[in-house]
Amino acid sequence: MKRKKQRLQTYFIRVSFSSVLLILFAWHLQAQQTAVYGYISDAATSEKLPGVNVVADSIYGTATDAYGFYLIHLPIGKHTLTCSFLGYQTQQFTIQLKKNDSLRMDMSLKSKSVMLDMAVISAGRYEQRLSDVTVSIEVMKPAFIQNINTMSMEKTLNYVPGLDILDGQASIRGGSGYSYGAGSRVMVLVDNLPLLTEGTDEIKWNALPVENIDQVEVLKGASSALYGSSALNGVINIRTAYPGIKPLTTATMYTGIIARPKRKEMAWWWDTNPLFGGVNFMHAQKINDIDLVVGANALSNSGYRTDNYDQQIRANAKFRHRPKKIKGFSYGLNTNLQWQSTSDFFIWLDADSGAFIQNSQGVSPTTGHRINVDPWVMYYDKHNNKHSLLTRYYDVTNNFKDDPDKNNASDSYYGEYQFQKKFKFNLNLIVGLVGKYGSTVANLYGDHSSSTIAAFTQLDYRLFNRLTASLGIRWEHHSLDHSENESGTVVRAGLNYQAAKSTFLRASYGQGYRFPTIAEKYTATSLGSLNIFPNPDLKSETGWSTEIGCKQGFTIRNWSGFVDVAAYWTEYENMIEFTFGVYAPDSVEFPSLDDIGFKSQNVGRARINGIDVGISGSGLTGKLPLTLFAGYTYMNPIDLSTDTLENNILKYRYRHSFKANIDLEVHQFSFGLTSVYRSFMERIDEAFEETILGQEIFPGLKEYRQENNTGHVLFDIRASYAFNKATKLSLIVKNLFNTEYMGRPGDIGTPLNFTFQFTVKM
Repeated sequence: MKRKKQRLQTYFIRVSFSSVLLILFAWHLQAQQTAVYGYISDAATSEKLPGVNVVADSIYGTATDAYGFYLIHLPIGKHTLTCSFLGYQTQQFTIQLKKNDSLRMDMSLKSKSVMLDMAVISAGRYEQRLSDVTVSIEVMKPAFIQNINTMSMEKTLNYVPGLDILDGQASIRGGSGYSYGAGSRVMVLVDNLPLLTEGTDEIKWNALPVENIDQVEVLKGASSALYGSSALNGVINIRTAYPGIKPLTTATMYTGIIARPKRKEMAWWWDTNPLFGGVNFMHAQKINDIDLVVGANALSNSGYRTDNYDQQIRANAKFRHRPKKIKGFSYGLNTNLQWQSTSDFFIWLDADSGAFIQNSQGVSPTTGHRINVDPWVMYYDKHNNKHSLLTRYYDVTNNFKDDPDKNNASDSYYGEYQFQKKFKFNLNLIVGLVGKYGSTVANLYGDHSSSTIAAFTQLDYRLFNRLTASLGIRWEHHSLDHSENESGTVVRAGLNYQAAKSTFLRASYGQGYRFPTIAEKYTATSLGSLNIFPNPDLKSETGWSTEIGCKQGFTIRNWSGFVDVAAYWTEYENMIEFTFGVYAPDSVEFPSLDDIGFKSQNVGRARINGIDVGISGSGLTGKLPLTLFAGYTYMNPIDLSTDTLENNILKYRYRHSFKANIDLEVHQFSFGLTSVYRSFMERIDEAFEETILGQEIFPGLKEYRQENNTGHVLFDIRASYAFNKATKLSLIVKNLFNTEYMGRPGDIGTPLNFTFQFTVKM
């Protein structure tokens, strides 16, 4: 017993002595530790970067806080610091720390040019690498927009693979047809805020600020869980730019002429070839802790058809203040104002000598304005959580001087609060609240008001540094005139797995919905012999989309890029289509021509499936810089509500489309080639091709489509010469071979045309 007690005492003494030695050793190590600290910023803009990973010797690590500050404790000696951040080049630094030494080391990171590392935000409402997203997304940069001399974003976006805009109606992978200017299944955002017109959900393409664009992101597939109603088919997010570290002023002046079409009888009425021209201006500058961007645009286009012209003036401004005294806080205001005088082309006289002459009954000269004002605030708290409040006021007014009964005006107020938290274990959480109110005043569809409230959340988790999982859910309540109420919940989910260094596999599923617009429910009007009837009983349409895809990066010497392949499947319920028929009141025994026309109807189910294949790349070919993108889309759009399998393709869709662009620089010269192919539009409204009570809506259309049933290929070329870094002269030739092609019925595209563009950058 005594020996056992002695053993316990000896054991206790040894443990105590070892613990004291361990404490003294740990204290000795701590006493020898030093600190490295500083700020990490963007090399081009000098903006502080939150969330940059700082790792020393693959052992010690930290991340910059909301203000771009980092602090890491290290033992004395030599260390290698590695800094990495999404969308930026990873950099390494070697440092030598001495006893009781603290080192301040400010660092700057350069943006990456590798396409797989391009940063996008539309897929999850926060910055992600393009390779990590779980859905298909296309990205367009401002250089291409300027090179093709964009007068309206509508024309530019038609070059995006998988996206077609038919007379202002956007369709992603065949998700939309043609709805005569009412309703959109594609949500359009400018700086992450929706910009659809109240009452009609129209996209005012010519009001978008093409003179100041940082990046355009096209998200394919149902996205209502993130963006609500009208994102049933996808999202187009237009992000405008802030100033860089140096002031920048850009002015672009252009003038152009339209050549005569191949069929000379189409332009017999021309006295001279139609002209167009305009000017874009943008100035961006940092003034202490204020960012300021101002821009302007003027356009005059006489048009190549009768009573079809476009004149506009637009001005915009972007302001941001980040006060130094309140760390992590910023606020700003974006605004855009446009005045326009236009006359659209709708119904031709006939398919021959009257193809460019508008039926006088369809002429609608319009003047009006669009104004959006967007105040916002943003704050990173001491825990690096992000709080943001985004708001927008949007006013649209249209005046028809020859037909005042069509005058209309709308106002909408939108607000969104968003909370974002990045957890240390690779979990990103976003929670948002949305409120919207709008009102319309219109003889076409009456005076109405609507309101929407919504709540959403999005979770993204990265596991084993290879697998990214995404889950989102949204609840939304919509009210029309305080009497019609509807609520719904939708979800989305996705996976992205990095199978190899540059191989990324993805799969996603998303639900969508769209409330019918006021215009679809209540419009009562006519355009010539075309009548449009109201349908107050119209129901919301719903749907879902899913896809599997693979993105494979590659490098060939000094040239890098990626190939993307995706298979997709989309289905809709209660799909809304303008349907031709006889809509006579019950009291009318014998319908007349006044009772025949189009009405928005819930036609039933639809299915669209197919494949997307794309390639993008940039780098040096030999010693010459070259960039390329190309994409092919196959669509199988099926109307499941038809009684027969014959001719059951959805209306106003193309089964096949191919789009490509290539740019090459040779010293001070640069050259570009763009190509677009679309197959024949197999099905349109039968009423447009048939005689109704002895009258044709589009005379000669049926015979025209029978003779031109092989689709079309368009080529554009451009060449430019840079006199120096500040000035450049360009020649842009569109529709190089003067191809005659048609979009929606009766809408023959622009013939061969030439543009001279002069750009100055200071």
